[in-house]
Amino acid sequence: MITITLAQLNVTVGDMDGNVRKMVAAAQRARDEGAELVVFSELSLTGYYPGDLLDEPHFMARVDAGFEALLLASRQMPALHWVIGMPAAHQGPGKPLRNVLRVVRAGEVLLEYAKQLLPTYNVFSERRHFEPGPDVAKVLRIGTAQVGFLICEDGWNDGGSGYTVNPFERLRDAAPDLVVSINASPSHIGKREQRHQIFAAASRRHGLPILYVNQVGGHDQLVYDGASFAVEPKAGVVFEAQRFAEDVTTLRFEASGFRDARGGALPAVPAEGLSTLAFYREHIVLGLRDYARRCGFTQAVIGSSGGIDSAITIALAAEAFGPDRVTAITMPSVFSSAGSVDDSQALCDGLGVRLHRHPIADLVQGYRTGFEAAFGAPLQGLALENLQARIRGTVLMEYSNTWGHLLLTTGNKSEMSVGYCTLYGDTNGGLGLIGDLYKTEVFALARHLNDAAGREIIPQAIIEKPPSAELAPDQKDTDSLPPYEVLDEVLKHLIEGHGLAREERVEVETFVARLLQQPEGPALVDRVRRMVARSEYKRRQAPPVIRVRARAFGSGRQMPIAAQHF
Repeated sequence: MITITLAQLNVTVGDMDGNVRKMVAAAQRARDEGAELVVFSELSLTGYYPGDLLDEPHFMARVDAGFEALLLASRQMPALHWVIGMPAAHQGPGKPLRNVLRVVRAGEVLLEYAKQLLPTYNVFSERRHFEPGPDVAKVLRIGTAQVGFLICEDGWNDGGSGYTVNPFERLRDAAPDLVVSINASPSHIGKREQRHQIFAAASRRHGLPILYVNQVGGHDQLVYDGASFAVEPKAGVVFEAQRFAEDVTTLRFEASGFRDARGGALPAVPAEGLSTLAFYREHIVLGLRDYARRCGFTQAVIGSSGGIDSAITIALAAEAFGPDRVTAITMPSVFSSAGSVDDSQALCDGLGVRLHRHPIADLVQGYRTGFEAAFGAPLQGLALENLQARIRGTVLMEYSNTWGHLLLTTGNKSEMSVGYCTLYGDTNGGLGLIGDLYKTEVFALARHLNDAAGREIIPQAIIEKPPSAELAPDQKDTDSLPPYEVLDEVLKHLIEGHGLAREERVEVETFVARLLQQPEGPALVDRVRRMVARSEYKRRQAPPVIRVRARAFGSGRQMPIAAQHF
């Protein structure tokens, strides 16, 4: 038997002192609960992922100092083993660092295991900084149990399709009683179920119980959902930690399997996690909270158009910050409907968010007069439409600069995909909350917020009005774009493809196949493809967006700007 504390912590990239404090506090709790082993996540000392901080001249000296502090703390708890994830120096050819796991006790390093499979796809670029570890299994006897170790990606290749090496097979040959896998697995829709499927299958195949410990928290574009778990060969997933929250939990591992800290049976783990819309909400709120906290922001400002995108952004910001720390600004022009201001007021009144009114008609007219005087031509058409968006973006940045609020941009994935946005206007901001949600998903999330609250968080008038940028008389989004119900399915097909979950992929491919059989279908798909390609330069200059789907704009989809795409 062995008693293990899994420490699912929200560590901060580069904050070695703060991370050490969190780890020591978790270790003290483990000791007090009689644990023999406390397990932290992948790169727990530095946070995942440090990126090119690893190349900074003093970064590794800070890592070493942090590790020495952990060794010192471990001397105060001599009976407790610690599993620590960290970067470490590599001697020999190749990269100068490795991504390692160290097991320490009473100030001594008892084992070091280097990650073998380094992901370099989608949002990952570990091969940029790390050298793969050797193809060897590492096991350690702790109490009466023989424990084997893996690091994240090492456990994801049991099917053998991604790499030529399968660390699980080598580890199976070492015959451990239990496998401990430390992870920094970012969240997206369907990821929890994917983890359970892969590790339950590996556990069955090799006859190995597995404890999977994950990182939690938001780091720039990525959110880590925690949801650490334990899996047994016959029973499957038998324990799951909290999702989107820190969790320090002690378990017993016996010959019969995993038990709670007192030896009792564990509660059943539901096969289904959160609904898609509940997932989006919790994921985005945690991502915003951590992004703001780590960057030093305590308040947010959002431009309120009276439309669905800004309404959802304001509602999510109010949940993350508290409504008293969110400011909305409505900026009507001569083309704005009365409803754009009235609906903004109704939204903010219901949420308890402060709303300021800053009309821009005089500013627009001033620009038009100055432009014609300087260049001898009237300012009209697209240039005039974009001017309004850029004036609004400037007003929002003025407010942000004056009071130190984080400006949140309100673009959704549909609009960002096809470039239906204005650079230096509605793309201004520090973070996009809904930039990985398609327009149809934004509407669905609005209805979900209302249903969950039992009242109109998002006024029904906002949900029901036809989407419009209101930059020209009687303008509607459908003047420039296909209906969102069509556009979104085409975009999923073009942008995400095989990255979609199986059920959604079947639905999308069926829809697109039927569309291509219609007379206008091929031209529509080709038009959307060209719009996506031509808009890459806009996305490159836009703020980061919180990733909720498997393939998001940013580091997960790296396309050239100056290229022939088709």
